[in-house]
Amino acid sequence: MAKKLSLFLTALFLSVSLCGCHQAPKSQLSDDIYIFFTSDVHCGLDENMPLENAKALIDDTRAEHPNTALVDCGDYLQGGALGSLTKGKAVIEVMNAMGYDAATLGNHEFDYGLERLKELCEMADFPITICNVQYSGTKENLLKDLPKYVMKEFEGVKVAFIGITTPNVPRTSSPKYFMEDGKFAYNFFDGEDGLALAQRVQETVDQARADGADYVIALSHLGWIKDFAPYDTISLIHHTNGIDAVLDGHSHAAAIGTPYPNKDGEDVLLSCAGTKMENIGELIIGTDGTISAVLFSQYDRADEAMKQKIEEVQGEVNEILKTKIGTAEANMPITDKNGIRIVRCRETGIGDLICDCYRESLGMDIALQNAGGIRSAIDAGDITYGDVLNVMPFMNSLAVVKASGQQILDALEFGARYTESIASFEDNEVGASGAFLQVSGLKYSIDPSIPSGVVMDEDGMMVSIEGERRVKDVFVLENGKYVPIDPDKYYTVGGLDYVINGNGDGNTAFDGCEVLLADGMTDSDVFADYIREHSPISASYAEPDGRITIITK
Repeated sequence: MAKKLSLFLTALFLSVSLCGCHQAPKSQLSDDIYIFFTSDVHCGLDENMPLENAKALIDDTRAEHPNTALVDCGDYLQGGALGSLTKGKAVIEVMNAMGYDAATLGNHEFDYGLERLKELCEMADFPITICNVQYSGTKENLLKDLPKYVMKEFEGVKVAFIGITTPNVPRTSSPKYFMEDGKFAYNFFDGEDGLALAQRVQETVDQARADGADYVIALSHLGWIKDFAPYDTISLIHHTNGIDAVLDGHSHAAAIGTPYPNKDGEDVLLSCAGTKMENIGELIIGTDGTISAVLFSQYDRADEAMKQKIEEVQGEVNEILKTKIGTAEANMPITDKNGIRIVRCRETGIGDLICDCYRESLGMDIALQNAGGIRSAIDAGDITYGDVLNVMPFMNSLAVVKASGQQILDALEFGARYTESIASFEDNEVGASGAFLQVSGLKYSIDPSIPSGVVMDEDGMMVSIEGERRVKDVFVLENGKYVPIDPDKYYTVGGLDYVINGNGDGNTAFDGCEVLLADGMTDSDVFADYIREHSPISASYAEPDGRITIITK
């Protein structure tokens, strides 16, 4: 116990010196309240600070301080095989074993569909709260049983936990989940200025106060970085009052008790624990009414029961990985017969398959796949979940933007900058690049005799393309026929968020595009569903389809 107290006191000192304390109304507590919080766990149950260590920390704290609770700020169900292969069930089982007291919904909680989310919420032994959802459909409101806030009492002192998720949910998951008869039936209080969201939250805060809440804690999945404006947490704080502290998710970045003024000029503490259990946070409501925060990145004791639970559910997942989801009529390699990874410099059948999957599943004009995201072949015969995760192990989110033909040309030029007329020399790769783009919905040629005109800055980001281009004869598939791409026309383009919105490999071609889908379902989930629906996968994917031509002279 002495080690635990030493670690705790060190961390508490850091929280006070870094962020100070927020003064809230004094209470009648005989002991402080300790609210542990997690954010953006994304199935990372045994990463960084494993849950068995977090459970030990919480239990050790509770043994000394009974006024202890555990909450989550969203995005726990998706992001790893444990979530994807059990459609969230295994994650809920682990959270039940952890003893969560409340959680809110992140955008990725919706990735398995609303019907499945409803089932998962019913499986949870803890309440799941969300205040900013409104149903306007004519069928069944699948989220109607979720409370706007959860009230928990400590020695007669009431703490309200208000759940808030990003209004971008329909754009960051699958839009079809939120529609009835082609129209959106669920509204998450979006709006260009973010004021509709703030008003909804304010109404909920006022209701919680009227119901006797002494403290109001927001469990937010908005994100506190400016990229999420106007739905970011800091903007929400500025436009509301009555919230004592915000525990935040969505940014994947840690924050320790930073104060921001609300609309009355009063400081509100903002804290976030990061992602994949980089930290577990602790919000402390003192007997004197002060509020402070701390993050723990490690703890030297593990809870054996929790460790066994995680091993149990992971064992179940390992069995699921062996489950057949479809068949392939032929081998779909990523290498040539000499083991050269031609997927990184030439069109491949498996690249065609993946891009066709994205284009059909997301309903866009053009799909792109960076070669670095294709890590394994698919062999003829049975295809398992494990095979899918071998192909795309990173579980990247998908994204769609509205891009001009010129931006698409720039992206192709960037992807082709290392391509050579040969793929190998003396059994070594030549011209290979993880940025090379496999495609669907278009075809193009590369002339390796032309030096690449791609100009990069000191940070490895593309800044311009100069001189003659190596990418030639680009055609887009329209109404079943290939027609020349129009640089001034706009097309819907999608692929991994890493490339489309994230400048992956330094590809900045899509900067400034209108985002139609950001941080959507994972590549592996979409690919697995596609294989299941289209099995057997045609032998036509054993060879390239003629979408990418290397010009040799």
